[in-house]
Amino acid sequence: MDWVETPQSVQELVLRLLAENRELKTRLSWLEEQTKQNSQNSSRPPSGDGFGKKKPEAIAGEKRKRGGQKGHPGHERYLYDESACSVIYDVFPPVCKVCGAELRGVDEHPYRHQQVDIPPIKPQIIEHRLHELVCQGCLKKTRASLPANIAASSYGERLTAFIAWFSSDYRQSHGQLQQLLSRLFGIKISCASISGLRHEMSDALSSVVCGAHAYAQSQAHVHSDETSFPQGNSDGQNPGQTKGWLWVLVTDRVTVFEIALSRGQVMAKQMIGATYSGIVISDRYSSYGWLSVEQRQLCWAHLKRDFTAMAERGGVSQTIGAALLKRQKRLFRWWHQVRDGTMSREPFQNAVAALRIGFKAELESAAALPIQPNEKSPLAKTVRTCQQILKLEAALWTFVEHPNMEPTNNAAEQALRPAVIWRRTSFGSQSAAGSQFVARMLSVVTSLKAQNRDVWDFLALVCQAARFNRPMPSLIPLKPLTP
Repeated sequence: MDWVETPQSVQELVLRLLAENRELKTRLSWLEEQTKQNSQNSSRPPSGDGFGKKKPEAIAGEKRKRGGQKGHPGHERYLYDESACSVIYDVFPPVCKVCGAELRGVDEHPYRHQQVDIPPIKPQIIEHRLHELVCQGCLKKTRASLPANIAASSYGERLTAFIAWFSSDYRQSHGQLQQLLSRLFGIKISCASISGLRHEMSDALSSVVCGAHAYAQSQAHVHSDETSFPQGNSDGQNPGQTKGWLWVLVTDRVTVFEIALSRGQVMAKQMIGATYSGIVISDRYSSYGWLSVEQRQLCWAHLKRDFTAMAERGGVSQTIGAALLKRQKRLFRWWHQVRDGTMSREPFQNAVAALRIGFKAELESAAALPIQPNEKSPLAKTVRTCQQILKLEAALWTFVEHPNMEPTNNAAEQALRPAVIWRRTSFGSQSAAGSQFVARMLSVVTSLKAQNRDVWDFLALVCQAARFNRPMPSLIPLKPLTP
């Protein structure tokens, strides 16, 4: 029967079934892509890839042994300087092991054997007895006051710093800290006191972190990123249970974190600085859209994931993704040569100029493919991604003209990893004050590590300055970084 002669009702049924079939195929393709997502083709972290990852195949006929492989540089046992030794014993052989003759003399280069141990740790407990005496004249009682150099708190600055440090850098809960202090130092302390000391440290760090934030906003280029960080409503400041976000701003020496109930452009401006004139390395997230293209460097690691996802979709998308990945690999091969000094910057810039032409042509060709406005097919997703990248194409190459700038946002992602682990073990914070503690401690610990400064000593100085109204130490680096 000819289609024209087919009853109208049957024609309508066939057309409806064909439309449903196309929709189901599109949905199936979308679901298959979701199940194939990993750290190589999406923003999922490597920890979400799971087990079962294939190891690189060994060379035929070669069985790799456990431990260090051939060519791997060895490491000897570390010997401490003599000044660090509590006691030094010189041991001499009494007689010759061959003939038994008595031995005399001194070995100028004796074999050094060091034994490192930890002695029993006892807390330093200082008691001040404030006597209350009765006046013989008016019969009124007067109690002595604490000396001016003694804080009213029952816990010293180093203990307060230890609690704040281990709560953040080592992600110890209140209960874990309570047990640790009891078993390691013999210190008895309640969870409520631990919470109070954490809040005291957080308040003391407010001006320190503000100064570091201003310093970061003054740098020529910064890395910026954000990740989710739940914040509860135990204090009534998040009644709508809005999703919390942890923002990070990374420079060479100072890193600043902030937790907010927003991932929008307002928060991005607050973090980076509304009048910031430098260059921001970030992903393609729309909250950074207020920056001019000349002020941006898009993360090539994110772009690589986008291209990998395209190549894994099959069909035309696979061709587009493979072509873009090929150029991306070539770019990074050159970039690695620039970093290790085997290629100078001028030849690199000339090579990138030619590569950029071909790369842009690939994007334009893909962006021009016809798709429907509401189409959800894999090809439509590829086309829209290429269209979005094309709008910011100039921001792909900023690092080529600016020395000491990275083409990826790996610095920000690496800074966020400890925070992500903290989030997983604590399920976020329960209040705005808790979020402040998390952000401020992350800022301090990350910045001090980048500057090779002691975290415990710094936090103790901050606590002391707050208790006795002294000048605060600063996170701003004052001298070049020493290796």
